[in-house]
Amino acid sequence: MLSSDTIKQQGKYCEALVPYSERDALLEIILDHLEDIDVPPLLDVCANIETSEIEVVDIRNGPNCALHGEYALSLMRAFIQKLQVVDLQDLPFGKDFLRELSQKGLACQILNLRSSHFRNLNMAGKFMQIHTLNLDFSTSLASFQEDCFTCMPILTCLSMCETRVANLWTTIAALSKLSSLVELRFQKWICCNDSASPSASSGGNLEDQPDVSELLTDIDEESYLNQGTDEAIGNVFSFNNIATGQQVQSMMEDSSDDNEVDFSSYWQEFDYMDLLANFSSGWNRQVNPQSELSSGTSWNKKEESLHGYFGRHIADVPLKYISHHASPICFEKHYREYMIASLPNLKVLDNLPVRKIDSERAAVTFSQYFEYLPYNRKHKESVVSILHKREIKDTRSHMLSKNQRASYSHGNSQYSYTRSLCAAKLGSSAWPLLHSLSVSGCDLGDGSRSFRPRQFEYHPSLSSIMVFGTLDGEVVVVNHENEKVVRYVSSLGAMNSVLGLCWLKKYPSKFIAGSDSGLLKLYDIEHMPPTVTGMYSAAGSITFDDFDQLTSVHVNSTDELFLASGYSKNVALYDINSGRRIQVFTDVHREHINVVKFSNHSPSVFATSSFDQDVKLWDLRQKPIQPCYTTTSVSRGNVMVCFSPDDHYLLASAVDNKVRQLLAVDGRLHLSFDIAPTGSSQNYTRSYYMNGRDYIISGSCDEHVVRVCCAQTGRRLRDISLEGKGLGNSMYVQSLRGDPFRVSLHLLLILNLLLSIRE
Repeated sequence: MLSSDTIKQQGKYCEALVPYSERDALLEIILDHLEDIDVPPLLDVCANIETSEIEVVDIRNGPNCALHGEYALSLMRAFIQKLQVVDLQDLPFGKDFLRELSQKGLACQILNLRSSHFRNLNMAGKFMQIHTLNLDFSTSLASFQEDCFTCMPILTCLSMCETRVANLWTTIAALSKLSSLVELRFQKWICCNDSASPSASSGGNLEDQPDVSELLTDIDEESYLNQGTDEAIGNVFSFNNIATGQQVQSMMEDSSDDNEVDFSSYWQEFDYMDLLANFSSGWNRQVNPQSELSSGTSWNKKEESLHGYFGRHIADVPLKYISHHASPICFEKHYREYMIASLPNLKVLDNLPVRKIDSERAAVTFSQYFEYLPYNRKHKESVVSILHKREIKDTRSHMLSKNQRASYSHGNSQYSYTRSLCAAKLGSSAWPLLHSLSVSGCDLGDGSRSFRPRQFEYHPSLSSIMVFGTLDGEVVVVNHENEKVVRYVSSLGAMNSVLGLCWLKKYPSKFIAGSDSGLLKLYDIEHMPPTVTGMYSAAGSITFDDFDQLTSVHVNSTDELFLASGYSKNVALYDINSGRRIQVFTDVHREHINVVKFSNHSPSVFATSSFDQDVKLWDLRQKPIQPCYTTTSVSRGNVMVCFSPDDHYLLASAVDNKVRQLLAVDGRLHLSFDIAPTGSSQNYTRSYYMNGRDYIISGSCDEHVVRVCCAQTGRRLRDISLEGKGLGNSMYVQSLRGDPFRVSLHLLLILNLLLSIRE
């Protein structure tokens, strides 16, 4: 049998501790004390651990570790039953180590990966014994892969403070695999009294701050959880058993999927009150957290990442609760309620216990502001099951008489089946399929032609065709299903950015294109060569009078007229058949008119949206001197407006996520979508209908997310995060559409033409 004396004799790299008794021994291995050459003989010692008096083995990393990753992994995997703590905070190992660890797993009980460089976490390996996982300060970590956490059956505690995780839906989809999870932390609410700030005694270190449970140890937690009163605040589960005393420092290294990304600007965009609104009305909320700090307290904002706090009195002792090191997900509206409603086994969230009353309130909030599945379906169903039911229904219907068929409910209609299929497809995965459109197949003069798309439009009747315009003035007609270029028009130096595109409906081979230089042309793809350059530049096209600084064009429902607007207060009306400009309506707004749209069914009715905060409806039959009505967006300029497919509604999008649905008949507000603003005056928001007028999609140029909301209730169905590749790259929404031919919230082909990557 291997004794503790034998372990001690292994030299500089092992230390045997006997904290409880001679029998209950702890072997602690410090990786700082090891070199690669030390590992083989140590593995021979480890082989006898299972039959030794050693009960527990801990492996810890230090700041001066020179060990290579493959040797460290071989050492960790030498222990099967007795490995308790693996502390790898600030680990010096590279991407191969992280990938191997994540994919193959580890037999430890507690795993500390603070300050690791995961970017898209995929811990799909076997971690069958792990009950505590710490990923705090992994400031590159932004998302989870679909297989993450699939083999952690007893994980109870998970901490991810100060990461970049922001998406509620994919986060919950990953965490829902953790059936034993009871404590979760994306931020740390620290409790202190009025006489001292947490930084006064400990320098502001996260791990040195007292937990809520440490300050309120006299509270009966079971009573608190069951009774739902405000008289108890506690935290039964703690991450303090992980020794992580060092101040975490930012690290920059290339690690493929684990790239470090600058996130410093993100923290400035949140509103304290939005965060505090997540807590129950029983808390004594503070409006201005900074004003409450004592004058003698000086906090380093960059180190502390202080975002807000609230106060509470217990037994006449004033207490202050301060949020430290919050991940972006904490600032999503109704974050706490969403997490509690989606993880029913959760007992503690962000150091605050989940009471019975919290769960009840969370369920109400979730049903009010979120949709679990499209069309408010309550339960997931497979596509195969729906198709099977439809076939059975059709077979039975064929065998019944006409009177018997009439007894079928409307829920079995074809429209209902289409909606059910949509819900089944979306419910099958929280991770959308994002597909990059790589066009080819046209002789463009070089074999590696790349485009910089700025605007695009689906064809109104051919499901495979779309046209897009580029920042370089090119116009490209493409089959997005086989990724082949159908027609290509070079800019020839005559066009700048193509901002206006619109297909004709009755003449499916024709479309209008306009650039910000004012050039306006009608193209007919049936009468133009595959590549239009040089001497063929006028082939298959008609040129209209210029409209300076153009931003928008739109054709009416009869293909007789089109409108143009731009960086002016005027709107121009053109006759398509004659090729003439009929009239210019001057000073229709007080500022420039970014978008003009004809209605889908009335050829004389159109709407304008302007940065003067007004949306106006006009009718050409009334010789538009005065609008039919004007509706105003409070304090924000309008970026765009569009009609619903049936013309019942107008969807108006103003700067910084102010999206409203108006009744088209008189402009009254029908619905205001509750999308959180960023505070940026340059965050230009665009929104469109999809699935008919059942849902809307909304995106903004300063945010890397597309939001899907129900057009009838405003409830949020899904946020789709757009992640760039490589260091410092982010993706931002410039233009977006819903696919008119795929009634299943189809976005996978849209998000590729509408995004520009900023470096």
